[in-house]
Amino acid sequence: MATVNLTAQNFDEVAQGDGIVLVDFWASWCGPCRRFAPVYENSSGKHDDIVFAKVDTEAEPELSERFGIASIPTLMAIRDGVIVFAEPGALPDTLLENVIEQVRALDMDDVRSRLEA
Repeated sequence: MATVNLTAQNFDEVAQGDGIVLVDFWASWCGPCRRFAPVYENSSGKHDDIVFAKVDTEAEPELSERFGIASIPTLMAIRDGVIVFAEPGALPDTLLENVIEQVRALDMDDVRSRLEA
């Protein structure tokens, strides 16, 4: 599956839907971002039920500011409209797959109740 480019105009529409959305905050000048890109793209081909999205931090500075992105690449995982993971760093394939497994395993009723508390 190809990645989706997110902008300030379509971010909320994509991120607030049901299911899992992974967001890669990146920039073309960033070496670690370029190294992470093929890992991310490869993973997108393995998980048809997940939206793999990218935010170009140079083109979308308002999104970087909104989410406090201070280091790139940063991977954000959103499940059922709730941000459940956000960490900077270029992950190797095995760690990216581990993040995906953990996000899939979340009990979202429990997550929501903890957020409300």
